[in-house]
Amino acid sequence: MTSKDADLTGAVTYSVPRYRYRVLGLIFIITVINYADRATMSIAGTSVVKALQLDPLMLGMIFSAFAWAYALGQIPGGWLLDRFGAKRVYGTSLVLWSLFTALQGTVGWMGMTGAAAAMTLFIMRFMLGLVESPAFPANSRIVSSWFPTSERGLASALFNSGQYMAVVVFAPIMAWLTHAWGWEHVFLWMGGVGFVLAVYWFIFYQEPHKDPRLSDEEKAFMKSGGALIDLDAERGKSKKGVTWHEAKQLFMHRNLWAVYLGQYCITALTYFFITWFPVYLIQGRGMTIMEAGWVAALPAICGFSGGILGGFLSDRLIARGVHPSRARKIPFIIGMMLSTMLVFANFVDANSAVIFLMAMAFFGKGFAAVGWAVLSDIAPKNMIGLCGGVFNGIGNIAGIITPVVIGYVVAVTGSFNNALWFVAAHGILAVISYLIVARQFERVQVSTS
Repeated sequence: MTSKDADLTGAVTYSVPRYRYRVLGLIFIITVINYADRATMSIAGTSVVKALQLDPLMLGMIFSAFAWAYALGQIPGGWLLDRFGAKRVYGTSLVLWSLFTALQGTVGWMGMTGAAAAMTLFIMRFMLGLVESPAFPANSRIVSSWFPTSERGLASALFNSGQYMAVVVFAPIMAWLTHAWGWEHVFLWMGGVGFVLAVYWFIFYQEPHKDPRLSDEEKAFMKSGGALIDLDAERGKSKKGVTWHEAKQLFMHRNLWAVYLGQYCITALTYFFITWFPVYLIQGRGMTIMEAGWVAALPAICGFSGGILGGFLSDRLIARGVHPSRARKIPFIIGMMLSTMLVFANFVDANSAVIFLMAMAFFGKGFAAVGWAVLSDIAPKNMIGLCGGVFNGIGNIAGIITPVVIGYVVAVTGSFNNALWFVAAHGILAVISYLIVARQFERVQVSTS
């Protein structure tokens, strides 16, 4: 298949194959499963609480266990990617996270309740987060290798939108499994799907510099547009690792801190939606688990649409001659302002109004999801995996804080009202990070001595 492609000025150049989009399709599917595995506890959470005699604070701690390990594992995971490449590290990660997803389904058969069950689930969720930690840095590294600058916005938005498609596809399925067969089957089935996908990954994926299915024509187009197609070939030739002097410079650039803060804020919104949102619909709005499973899918469709539109807009602005820095900031700022609309759910009674507001917030969060494209544009060339690990690690500190804070607020007040104010405030902070803290985005150059 061939198509016409545009350079950075928007002019049509020449027709090239689009094999790179098959690779993008694969990491999109893996990301869908990745987020579905993270969301298993939020869908099954109400049934788990009843079956294992947990309280809201215990559930909040279980939700946060994933993020503790996920955040801690980002920098080691990024280093492993730079050292061993995406194929081996990503594939191993997929096998291991599928294993720990399935193991959570066995806790109900162990006869434990209360604190013992909570601790066991905490450990399993912690291990799930640890082994999933290379996933998004790997996605970023793959996009940097396979896509020119003018296509990275849409490519990054598409794999990032896998989180919404996970809810659209799997929230109703997992709700049905919980209702019909029991909550344990949610974890067992999702683990099985991951094992099958891991086999396909190891068979299919190759790095661009040695993939025989990638034509010379497409390879030349990718490279001329800024794709780092030889990234892993250079890794294989180099015996010198990243030095501590180089690594610490990832914490010394204003623009990097701006995108780190932006990622923290958007991740806080993400964790509200993949942990407490279904519980909010059931406990805060009186829906049944089946209703919550279907309703949770509706805002997710809006989030997916927003993600695609935000990435498309960013790339189109670049194609029309807008500097990539401005082209990335515009959708982020607009989207994060829209995400604050969720707080207005505190002032409406009708569930239809709540769903509309959450859908708009989900759309905005998706529209703003250009952070990984920004990182692909500005990360130091020899530290894309490590920089992605730092970016995602700092971002996922929000995954530690947000579920626990919401659990505490709900336990103390018996209401989600203050929790929604807490989540919405992150939208404002994100706008400040890109509008005031960030300067013009350019690739960061690090000194080697």
